[in-house]
Amino acid sequence: MLKERVLSAIVLIALVLCALFLFTPFYFALALGFVATLGIWEWAQFARFKNPLARLCIAAFLGAFIFLWLYNEGNYLDAGRVFENYLPLLLLNSVGWWVLALVLVVTYPSSAKVWGKNIPLQVLFAFSTLIPFIAAVLRLRLDNYAADPHHGLFLLLYVFVLVWAADSGAYFAGRVFGKHKLAPKVSPGKTWQGVFGGMITAAVLAFVFIHFSGETLLGSRAMSGFVVLSVATVAISVLGDLAESMFKRESGIKDSSQLIPGHGGILDRIDSLTAAVPFFTYFYFFVL
Repeated sequence: MLKERVLSAIVLIALVLCALFLFTPFYFALALGFVATLGIWEWAQFARFKNPLARLCIAAFLGAFIFLWLYNEGNYLDAGRVFENYLPLLLLNSVGWWVLALVLVVTYPSSAKVWGKNIPLQVLFAFSTLIPFIAAVLRLRLDNYAADPHHGLFLLLYVFVLVWAADSGAYFAGRVFGKHKLAPKVSPGKTWQGVFGGMITAAVLAFVFIHFSGETLLGSRAMSGFVVLSVATVAISVLGDLAESMFKRESGIKDSSQLIPGHGGILDRIDSLTAAVPFFTYFYFFVL
């Protein structure tokens, strides 16, 4: 099991690095669209679609929408211009969705009476999770792309490393100090001490990155605001993890799929990022 998990992780890292460094903006967007389509295929289980053919049809239909949407934006993406007319609305929709998700998680299992078997709501939840995620990743990756194709890459990797490092910090803090459960009805293993450990890790990491990168990260933004945003982004990433755990618990499944040997499914790997990346992107570009 450990060998399988390590080999899968190596392959995943290689694929991600290839996409980040070698793909043009348009093909990078198509790769994201493919990941989101797989995520939709997994999400169909949350709406009680257990039949493989039904899940495939749903993923194919919504995946076609994603690819047509990206294809229509191809020229803009290659120029580094990301969904100019509706990006703020998409990201604001994501922020609103995660506020609602917080309410659903806090009130679970009572909240499941409203959304548990409601297919239109489940589709809306999937849209609000995955579509803003695509848009936010592209916005970070293609920031200032015409002047410096690698500037946005550093920005995107900062958010990824921030979430992954904070997750590690939360794990160790939870193991050592964890006593008070965060959301026992959703994810019994998470503790408040672990969350605070992750947020402290995020604050330290933000200061380190700012020290070595300077204006590359901050631009014209105040350091204090950027550090607060980084810590808040980690807090939201925890919510992304909890929300997926809630959906899996309600649908009676352990992993979103077995697409990644030893790691579960696509949603299991990106659940924290689907919350963190749109949140960070919205406040970084449109608030700070």
